[in-house]
Amino acid sequence: MSHRPLPGRRSVLRGSLAASAALSLPAALGAAPAFARSGRPTAGWGVQAGDVTCDSGLVWARSDRPARMIVETSATESFRNPRRWRGPLLGPGTDFTGTTPLRGLPSGEQIHYRVLLADPDDPRRTGEPVTGTFRTASAKRRDGVRFVWSGDLAGQGWGINPEFGGYTIYNAMAALDPDFFLCSGDNIYADGPITATVALPDGRTWRNITTEEKAKVAETLGEFRGNFRYNLLDENLRAFNARVPSIIQWDDHEVTNNWYPGEILTDTRYTEKRVDVLAARARRAFSEYFPISTLRRPHGRVYRVQHHGPLLDVFVLDMRTYRNANSPDDQPTDPQGILGREQLEWLKRELSRSRAVWKVIASDMPVGLVVPDAPNIEAVAQGDPGKPLGRELQIAELLRFVKHRRITGTVWLTADVHYTSAQHYLPSKAAFTDFEPFWEFVSGPLNAGAFPANALDGTFGPDRVFVKAPTTANVSPAGGFQFFGEVDIDGHSGELTVRLREQDGTVLFTQTLQPGLVGQ
Repeated sequence: MSHRPLPGRRSVLRGSLAASAALSLPAALGAAPAFARSGRPTAGWGVQAGDVTCDSGLVWARSDRPARMIVETSATESFRNPRRWRGPLLGPGTDFTGTTPLRGLPSGEQIHYRVLLADPDDPRRTGEPVTGTFRTASAKRRDGVRFVWSGDLAGQGWGINPEFGGYTIYNAMAALDPDFFLCSGDNIYADGPITATVALPDGRTWRNITTEEKAKVAETLGEFRGNFRYNLLDENLRAFNARVPSIIQWDDHEVTNNWYPGEILTDTRYTEKRVDVLAARARRAFSEYFPISTLRRPHGRVYRVQHHGPLLDVFVLDMRTYRNANSPDDQPTDPQGILGREQLEWLKRELSRSRAVWKVIASDMPVGLVVPDAPNIEAVAQGDPGKPLGRELQIAELLRFVKHRRITGTVWLTADVHYTSAQHYLPSKAAFTDFEPFWEFVSGPLNAGAFPANALDGTFGPDRVFVKAPTTANVSPAGGFQFFGEVDIDGHSGELTVRLREQDGTVLFTQTLQPGLVGQ
């Protein structure tokens, strides 16, 4: 790995970012931090950067009252001669959140930024600045790329436990100094209430921070917003957000378990049974709480491609919004599938245009793991090892396209199933053979229940090279089995190395892939 040395970045973390990490937010009230100047806006929920490219990025903040968002950037943490960016007015229409785009940034450089919130009626009255940093993508191949990925946060009732240290996995990810974090979905569990205590099998008690919005399933816009705010009560996550930019996608638990468009719920916990209504509210809150470039456009969408210099393009999929209804998934034709026709054609087009050495397909669901929604199927594979059926037909079409267009360097990353594994898909073992071999890596959860490994479907010939999973369902974070993955692309050789890691950063499995191969 040939990252440049980054003088000053560590001292930023020790200094101004330490203030962000140490904010004290009473769980029930989300009160402003103690250092806030009386009567002035404060950004007590920290800052985030997202969708960073070679020359741009988005910065996010939330105010405790109406305010004008102002961002200042500098090449140094001293903020001498800062560049100022006038952001939006933050108000109740967006739950006092906002995003400011930064453009014309230098490539491959550390950007120090601070967010000021100004009184709309008196711009001279500003709150205490909140500071962050990120590194723009390098236009020079030799600089290499490193990022981490995972998913599934505060699931199955396992929330922020101060006695456990909170979401400590973010500290292990930050220690690797990644260029960005790819969250593969389930950023919240809107369908998963958080109670004050949970009994553990060994007789101990898991103790959660609780809030009013997390006391029931989310149905109103305010409840969905409260789910996103809940995670920001964790100081580890706030410090991580201030240091590492993100690429965010969503899956089902941002709305409700295993949802699909047009679904009518039978779950008695819900008074609003129309999933389309819930999804619209969830999508609005999702767009308010993350800096995502394509959601800011008219007819905004989650799926997009993030260009990260000559070595890497990240293709962020949305396997939720355009899918057909969950079913046995054994139909011989399936034009809509799990991606929808428009998204599939977009993906094929963008893959064929990409000149990056590596093309990471960020999938919010696995390809060859059978994920049930009894008596139906929730993901792609349905357990029939024969020719492609149902949603497998779209994946077969995509794999065939990659082979015949000779698209090199495709790697699939996902989370979703709450364990970690590596699958190598081989035509020699498959019922459908018109594709080149490729790898799929799974890693998660961040802080949620862990589950046994799913069955494999033989249609695309997956060989499970590595797996670590519990043998019982819903193992708490106190029981281990919390995972993230690291991807390290060497700037000289172009080799891509994947490391599957435990919660404390321990490496469990390593696989190095060679550049320039169709599929992989």
